[in-house]
Amino acid sequence: MIIKGIENMDGGNIMSQIQQGGKFVVYTYCFSIILVTFRRSSNIYFIRADEGSVKKGLKYTLFTLLLGWWGIPWGPIYSIGALITNFRGGKDITNEVLASLAGQQAQ
Repeated sequence: MIIKGIENMDGGNIMSQIQQGGKFVVYTYCFSIILVTFRRSSNIYFIRADEGSVKKGLKYTLFTLLLGWWGIPWGPIYSIGALITNFRGGKDITNEVLASLAGQQAQ
């Protein structure tokens, strides 16, 4: 699993940031090729407590705006969903990441 934004941080630093409001998020994007539309998620991003999460998802938002709309009927539907998710700061998956990390440490 690739997590962007945790470079040079140990578990204690990450947990401290989460307690202060940090979170793990993924952004969604889609692209269409004629009649076929693909919906995907980004890598996982760690958003520190003092950072905004919308800015990090802008490249996925722009990608969707340019390439997502063209497949009928799912292009517009998936594009709108991706834009809503990204403008809300991405999908918060903090609980899932922590559970996965805890499972890895238990092994």
